[in-house]
Amino acid sequence: MYDVLIIGCGITGAATAFHLSCYRLKTAILERENDVADGTTKANSAILHAGYDPEPGTLMAKLNVRGAALAKELCAQLDVPYQPCGSFVLAFSPQDEATLQDLFRRGQANGVPELRLLTGEETRAMDPNLSEQVTAALYAPTAAICSPWEYCLALAETAVRNGTELHLRTAVTGLELVEGGWLVHTNQGDFRSRYVINAAGVSAQAVHEMAAPTTFVIHPSRGQYYLLDKSEGDRVKHVIFQCPGPNGKGVLVAPTVHGNLIVGPNADPVPDEDVGTTAEGLNFVRTTAQKSVPSVNFRESIRNFSGVRSSTNRGDFVIEMAAPHFLDLAGICSPGLTAAPAIAEYAAELLAGDGLALEEKPDFFCQRRRVRFHDLSPAEKAKLVAEHPAYGRVICRCETVTEGEILEALRSPIPPCSVDGVKRRVGAGMGRCQGGFCGPRVVEILCRELGITPDHMVQDKDGSWLLVGETKGGNNHV
Repeated sequence: MYDVLIIGCGITGAATAFHLSCYRLKTAILERENDVADGTTKANSAILHAGYDPEPGTLMAKLNVRGAALAKELCAQLDVPYQPCGSFVLAFSPQDEATLQDLFRRGQANGVPELRLLTGEETRAMDPNLSEQVTAALYAPTAAICSPWEYCLALAETAVRNGTELHLRTAVTGLELVEGGWLVHTNQGDFRSRYVINAAGVSAQAVHEMAAPTTFVIHPSRGQYYLLDKSEGDRVKHVIFQCPGPNGKGVLVAPTVHGNLIVGPNADPVPDEDVGTTAEGLNFVRTTAQKSVPSVNFRESIRNFSGVRSSTNRGDFVIEMAAPHFLDLAGICSPGLTAAPAIAEYAAELLAGDGLALEEKPDFFCQRRRVRFHDLSPAEKAKLVAEHPAYGRVICRCETVTEGEILEALRSPIPPCSVDGVKRRVGAGMGRCQGGFCGPRVVEILCRELGITPDHMVQDKDGSWLLVGETKGGNNHV
């Protein structure tokens, strides 16, 4: 019998598992995919929002500012790339300037520190490539950027190091209220738990309806992006927003912690988790972004991608006890990445109020470090290679990722099982050639270390086979 079962290991589930792992609890995470952070968490803007956008009094408002402060601390503790770059919301008209005033008032009500209203000239002095048409801006210096998938992975790894069980490829198929808690049916067998937390992202409505009548409806919204080469990484110094509208915060232009430039998203209603990209959607992103930063060179695009957000008909996070010993953490759209650690705190408060005893562990471990070979000094590189020769073999030339880093990831608490799993952990394949050079070498290392053949290797999710058709071994993937 578990004390708590968490369904889903995106950023919300991982943050909740991390927070609960500091208590004397028997906790497990059930994740349907073959890796953590394999949904919306790996496909978003990577922004840690300051907190001026949510309506005062909402859960979004309550948890955004707190989450931003916690994220800064956690990224430092867990060695997650983090950059406090600040953000602008741009105005191009008197109507936009009125919106900035409203956002400024919201930010003050939500407790966002250091907010300032700037003129167009002041804004361009701080970010010279902004449009000459900008008339004013709201400046939020506490906004930041991070590596969202590594943030999620770091939280989940730390939870596992502190005793949390992680069950991958474990899809929940039913929930049954039984004496003492819940019987959770999955494709890998049944689990019994006193409490269940629903952090299933876009599937949270379906999981909720296994336990309780419908109280919210998720409306999946797809956002499409451009990722531009590092040659465009200095195009702007801050996260650049336009004034928000009915479909969200709109198209942004922002640096990334890896040195690239990200542009997007749009907002397309989709019936399910369709993460395809379209010419129409990408054209909208491109033309809208050029209103803010006309000089962005989209010929330097190295990848397009999309992510699906789990907006609901409530317009706010859904965080509540929905059935006996059953907690919903649903509708966690933007600013969900920012709010995640504060959502975890709030979830623990709700569980404690429902009767779950929370006794802190005296030996809770909250440190994480990993080698990033390209960031080391020449002397540090030489010393490391002398001690561990695998760090002297460069696998990914674009990002200077070594075999030693891949081996380190494979020996971590949550090792990768796919090519993209390696990319999310160490960056191999994230550069200009997008794995064109290093991909076969990553496959070779994975197959050798995992004891499998290339016809059993996947790009990302189960079923995304690298080889399709008949191979020498006689296996067929179609």
